Amino acid sequence: MAASQSSARGPRERMVFSAAQLIRRDGVAATGMREVAAYARAPRGSLQHYFPGGKEQLVNEAVGWAGRYAADRVARFLAALPEPTPAGLFAEMVRQWTDEYETAGFASGCPVAAATVDCAESAASTRKAAAAAFSAWTEPVAGALAGLGVPHARTASLATLMISALEGAILIARAERDVRALTTVVQELGPLLDAAVDDTAREPR
Repeated sequence: MAASQSSARGPRERMVFSAAQLIRRDGVAATGMREVAAYARAPRGSLQHYFPGGKEQLVNEAVGWAGRYAADRVARFLAALPEPTPAGLFAEMVRQWTDEYETAGFASGCPVAAATVDCAESAASTRKAAAAAFSAWTEPVAGALAGLGVPHARTASLATLMISALEGAILIARAERDVRALTTVVQELGPLLDAAVDDTAREPR
């Protein structure tokens, strides 16, 4: 779930966006309200105004934003493909990360994964927010697979496989400071994904 810059957001949206960026770089524990306010260029007092539930509320909203961002990207990835296929979709999902790591380094990962690792056992609301974010991401991927001819009985499981492989490859890439794991999952999963297509089940585009 890499994120783009935004200068058109209102103050509340900037703070949620900023929290997501800091969480994906530093994790939840190292992301404080003061750092979020500074990153968003917002008065510290406005955090309490917009997020009376404190850091936990802000983290949960940042996680939710990240899930929606990833979900919204699915349609863009499909639109970028001259001949959309399941393998092509997955390659586009991965490419945003290889592009980021090759141009900007390996400092940041997925904010939903970071929040899950940091808070799954300590904050039930954050665990639920992360689960909801993954679900929000999985649904459009599964829907895209259905539109590309994958039988409905397999779309949800393959969408889960795609996202799981991507998230794992992101972790390995950051550890190794190399995109090898990302390129590997594209090479290995691509044929499997395309083999799942049943042309008789393809939905009209």
